[in-house]
Amino acid sequence: MRGRSLAAALALAFGATTLAVFVLVGSFLYFALEKQIKAQDNLDIVLAARHARRLAEELDSAQGVREHSERLTNTVLGNEAMSMEVFDPDGKRALEHNIAGALAAPDGANGAATVAALPPLARVAATARITETDIGDWTGRDGAPIRGIFTDARLRDGETAGVLVARNMSDRWLLLDRYRDKLHMAGVAGVALAMLLGYLLISAALRPLRSIAASASLVTVNRLNTRIAVARVPAELDTLVTALNAMLERVEHGFQRLSRFTADLAHDMRTPLSNMRGAAEVALARPRTVDEYESLLASNLEECDRLSRMIENVLFLARAEHPQFVKQLREFDAGRELTHIADYFEGIAEEANVRVRVSGAASLTADLELFRRAVSNLLANAIRYTPPGGEIVLDAGTCAEVVRVSVENQGQPISTENLERIFDRFYRIDPSRSSLPSSGPSKGATGSAGSIGSTGLGLAIVRMIMELHGGSVHAESDARSTRFVLMFPRVV
Repeated sequence: MRGRSLAAALALAFGATTLAVFVLVGSFLYFALEKQIKAQDNLDIVLAARHARRLAEELDSAQGVREHSERLTNTVLGNEAMSMEVFDPDGKRALEHNIAGALAAPDGANGAATVAALPPLARVAATARITETDIGDWTGRDGAPIRGIFTDARLRDGETAGVLVARNMSDRWLLLDRYRDKLHMAGVAGVALAMLLGYLLISAALRPLRSIAASASLVTVNRLNTRIAVARVPAELDTLVTALNAMLERVEHGFQRLSRFTADLAHDMRTPLSNMRGAAEVALARPRTVDEYESLLASNLEECDRLSRMIENVLFLARAEHPQFVKQLREFDAGRELTHIADYFEGIAEEANVRVRVSGAASLTADLELFRRAVSNLLANAIRYTPPGGEIVLDAGTCAEVVRVSVENQGQPISTENLERIFDRFYRIDPSRSSLPSSGPSKGATGSAGSIGSTGLGLAIVRMIMELHGGSVHAESDARSTRFVLMFPRVV
């Protein structure tokens, strides 16, 4: 199932974000405009009411209101939405301007001709200051929203007239409705444009990723040396490219190592099989004595033991490389364990005419079986390449934050070039790759304590054991001796 497009998903997210921003900004602008319009209209109504009351107070009587109606209505002239109605002291209409539709009741004797027909508004006293809080709201005859002020005006004769100043708000609401519709249209168009531009920009920004994918597709089993090379990689993707190239390098090295391991394993397994086949063919060439057949069987048994050790070592390395390999850690005396291992190899050492000496002591926390196997491999390797009459020293001690265990034997020195590769699997210094001892030191260690025949995996197992413990192993060689040093951390 094909996954969702990243560019489309980001474009949708970008569009949703833009929509949210438009909604917030549009709402702010709409309510700000509404508030500003309302404040301006309130100011117009208040000023008109104040002016109308002041003009009315300059008149002598209610008759003067009728005679100077034009002077009063000039207050609201020029604005078709503004209306005015003045009532005499008896509550009857004295004059009106543009009042049609502003009142709910129809004109007539019982209609808007008297104060009683007006909407329920708070009446501002003639001596009180007119403010915005005195403005009232009601619905006009045609359903239009109306806002206005009803105030008293003291005439010169002492009588009180009523002045109603109102404004039809229909044009304002229509203006706000149109403004809201334009905001909606602009928001929809803006979101669509933002999504389109976002998709195009994101697709362009993801072009380096497509280049990386194209470069990665060129990597095959036969082209593991290929690396991802993308020109002008963004800084955010530079780490990704570096990590992918590092991964490819590790895969290449692992594949090469596996190929060499497979070739070396096949080569080393072919040798004992060829030896057994050759010996059997020679024995079957003519009748042999019982002793000769027994010798043949003993030789084939040795080759089978060698194959068994090789298979056991390969399986151990495979298990040890698994992440779930379990170590049984415990604390023990490294010096005492070295003594036990030396006693176990006592017979083999006597046959090789070498001495094994143990020195030092240290408390170590490690897997006891793996510790014994690592030291046994080193000791078997040392016995094999120590000249007759030589001495092997097993030593344990502490140094800084590590426990140091060494196996030192006399013999010919190992070159620096060989020291760098001596812990590789199936690596031997002797070019013949023979299991027989050579004249000088060579890599080769046993996987068991009972034999010192080389499988080419002994030192590789030692290195694996040290890696499992978080430690290290290295070899030192000079004209005096060769030393294999195990460095265990004190706390594993």
